[in-house]
Amino acid sequence: MGDKVKEHPGAAGRARAADHPASVRNVVLVGHSGSGKTTLVEALALTAGAVNRAGRVEDGGTVSDYDDIEHRQQRSVQLSLVPVEWNGIKINILDTPGYADFVGELRAGLRAADAALFVVSASDGVDGSTRMVWEECAAVGMPRAIVVTHLEAARADFQEMTRVCAEAFGADDPDAVLPLYLPLYGPQGPDGHAPVTGLVGLLTQKLFDYSTGERKESEPGPEQLPDIEDARNRLIEGIISESEDETLMDRYLGGEEIDLKTLIEDLERAVARGSFFPVLAAAPAADGARQGLGTVELLELVTGGFPTPFEHPTPGVTTLDGEPREIKPCDTGGPLVAEVVKTASDPYVGRVSLVRVFSGTLRPDETVHVSGHGLADRGHEDHDVDEKIGALSTPFGKQQRPVTHVIAGDLACVAKLGRAETGDTLSGRDDPLLMEPWEMPDPLLPLAIEAHSKADEDKLSQGLSRLVAEDPTMRLEQNQDTHQVVLWCLGEAHADVALERLRSRYGVQVDVVPHKVSLRETFAGKSAGRGRHVKQSGGHGQFAICEIEVEPLPGGSGIEFVDKVVGGAVPRQFIPSVEKGIRAQAVKGVAAGYQLVDVRVTLLDGKAHSVDSSDAAFQTAGALALREAAADARIHLLEPVAEVSVLVGDDYVGAVMSDLSGRRGRVLGTEQTSGGRTLIKAEVPEFEIGRYAVDLRSLSHGTARFSRSYARHEPMPPQIAEKIREQAKDTS
Repeated sequence: MGDKVKEHPGAAGRARAADHPASVRNVVLVGHSGSGKTTLVEALALTAGAVNRAGRVEDGGTVSDYDDIEHRQQRSVQLSLVPVEWNGIKINILDTPGYADFVGELRAGLRAADAALFVVSASDGVDGSTRMVWEECAAVGMPRAIVVTHLEAARADFQEMTRVCAEAFGADDPDAVLPLYLPLYGPQGPDGHAPVTGLVGLLTQKLFDYSTGERKESEPGPEQLPDIEDARNRLIEGIISESEDETLMDRYLGGEEIDLKTLIEDLERAVARGSFFPVLAAAPAADGARQGLGTVELLELVTGGFPTPFEHPTPGVTTLDGEPREIKPCDTGGPLVAEVVKTASDPYVGRVSLVRVFSGTLRPDETVHVSGHGLADRGHEDHDVDEKIGALSTPFGKQQRPVTHVIAGDLACVAKLGRAETGDTLSGRDDPLLMEPWEMPDPLLPLAIEAHSKADEDKLSQGLSRLVAEDPTMRLEQNQDTHQVVLWCLGEAHADVALERLRSRYGVQVDVVPHKVSLRETFAGKSAGRGRHVKQSGGHGQFAICEIEVEPLPGGSGIEFVDKVVGGAVPRQFIPSVEKGIRAQAVKGVAAGYQLVDVRVTLLDGKAHSVDSSDAAFQTAGALALREAAADARIHLLEPVAEVSVLVGDDYVGAVMSDLSGRRGRVLGTEQTSGGRTLIKAEVPEFEIGRYAVDLRSLSHGTARFSRSYARHEPMPPQIAEKIREQAKDTS
């Protein structure tokens, strides 16, 4: 694509509202933390003339990672949109965090984009989590390219990295992962490392020298051509093998010189349909330089090889009643269908929604229908409301640049949608629609919190509701058993950001407290108890006596109450009172303060007084009888057991199974899956997996995933149960 390069448009290249979907490219950057994604975004913005120096906009701020939390943590924690313009094409660059805790932001970026740039560090290689994202993109046919960064590292080797990338990403066809350019090296430094100063285009056989900070094109010398011949021939064969012209390979093998224009067109088509994955090199501009190495080539690839929004099928759309609705891709005049891919709170503007429009055209001041469904289990209530669109703008760092409209295929920010949350659908008020949600990971790390003060308690509920509205990978739980407020997060860094946002954005200070597991109590065998509540202290007295028998029932039976009183020993009107008192005491527990379950309580006998007996007296007697029965019985503490499914690479199966056994887990079986992975199913006490999201990531180097679901409660080992009882006594 090197023969198509034009001079960059300078300051005039700043983003604008697109007028036609064909002039839009939406690309998401994917890569592990530290691979150089944000630096690459800033280099591309500089080359496109959108910033005045590397990473700086007009107000002096950075173009990406502009959030105060990102500055403090020195890493990306959220999805950022950086729009630039190149050769008349608007490029929406979506920069995603590389750290696993913020995979929800990555998923949002993948949803909003039409193609992906995988950023790989020459010094670190390809990690397991990046391979997994590649496989996900492959499953949906998303076009991809690979960018090798950190070529300045002492042991960086571009040729070796292309081999590693072909091995990691080209399992089905290694010849589909090939470089378009080879690096040119300057003289070796004192450390023996030769810096990369330019690139040579394999198709055009042109040299592009970046050593002066400006891209300069020249012809290679005769001595340089043999060095690129093998790589060029392999690239041409890879392109031709993907060509729709089946005669091209025969002509090439027959010695015919294939026209450069034909090769470039076939390359662009193969990239756009996701069957060929070029490898390029990039480096940021040096101080004072105007262009970073490889940035022009990348912009040319994105504008020439990546697909337009027309080629991105619209996700499934239904009416609010669930009836499928056929939506033409990228029809600017069609019914409005847009999706909120990110929600943020601005201290001056309020809630700001980043929206991808899939159909129709979005305009300021029009009323739209906002619909959100399917996330009730994460603290997001289903909602269908009409709201008026506020100002439309294009983000650029901390700036918001107003736009007049947003067409299908483009992205922009919408202000003051008070009810809209991440994942919601925006549609016409008179034609409300709903888009199928994208897959989001389950948050599996619990964070129990309490308000730091009374003033914080008054603001906590609103702060938490705003927090989960922004981040659908976070789940809010009000646990009725433990009476704790629990934020379920994806990892420790995710939890840290949540706490900091509560404090800095919403002014809520919270304390983190130990997370409690919902235990239960039950009787290990039969027992009997007598409840005697007799008081006479002047005036109306209290008199109630009841005798009960308690016996265990199978798990899941709850509390069963049986009346076997004969002869009216307990008057009929007071039998429900006894049951009420027993059930109330069961909720409070009889040994360590946990709810009593799975027992049958039989009322056998009792006594009443014609004057002093009452509903309250028999409730008290019922509770006393249950406590006495427990005092003479062996009480089991029941702990919840989770069914855990772990998907892990074959290399880590032994370590994971050993770790599960060390957590008192019972492995139920294993199943071989595609991609060299094994699915392990086990039952593990919830006491042992509170931090499993963190521990499994460390154990598998970030390549394993797990899910959990409640299976049942079962008795704890006696030694652990005794510790729990002692702790209950100490805190009572």
